[in-house]
Amino acid sequence: MMPTKKNLIEHLRKEIFRMQGFSVAGKSGGINFGLQKIEDSFPNSVFPTGAIHEFLCMANEDHAASAGFISGLLKTLSAKGSPMIWVSTNRNLFPPALKSFGIEPDRIIFIDVNKETDVLWATEEALKCNGLAAVIAEISDLSFTQSRRLQLAVEQSKVTGFILRRNEERMTASPCAARWKVSPLPTAAEDELPGLGFPTWSVELLKVKNGKPGKWTVQWFADNFKILSTQPVVETINFSKAV
Repeated sequence: MMPTKKNLIEHLRKEIFRMQGFSVAGKSGGINFGLQKIEDSFPNSVFPTGAIHEFLCMANEDHAASAGFISGLLKTLSAKGSPMIWVSTNRNLFPPALKSFGIEPDRIIFIDVNKETDVLWATEEALKCNGLAAVIAEISDLSFTQSRRLQLAVEQSKVTGFILRRNEERMTASPCAARWKVSPLPTAAEDELPGLGFPTWSVELLKVKNGKPGKWTVQWFADNFKILSTQPVVETINFSKAV
């Protein structure tokens, strides 16, 4: 039987999404991360898994906020019990803190290496292992060729990768499915009781293939994400680089 025009177009659409690093699924077939409006920014309103996500972490506080937001994502990705790998040269993450995001610390294998070239090698090899739920890597520089190798690895294994990048001066084009910037926001203690409030972040989706960038205020509350508001996206110009 000859394929209909509708079926042919749908097949081509899925092939294009696959080549761009998206795991293609209808809304009912995707993983629900509880991110509501943020998920609506992606094609088919589905958060892309089996793809690479980059997080820009220029300051230490942004790095900590990104690690927290990623940990919330890992809770959902690891729901079926698959292990995860975290690779870095200078790990600041305190494993017992993962329990605050519903993750047992022993679910993550931490690989601490001496050189960033070793981070890249370990990350690429880990992303080839289809038995993992996710791979997280902390790195300063990542060339287009290096990021493309990581993307090719996840296209085969369907593992989701998160890259925390620190060096803004060496920021390059990337084939990643999404590029994020997460920053901490002040929080108020519940019912005015003394102590810390719930983790709250400014989450900005800077780049997304076939989707719409946006900016939101997100809180981690009762083991789930809670979208508090949508923030206006303001385009800024770095004059030091523009001249």
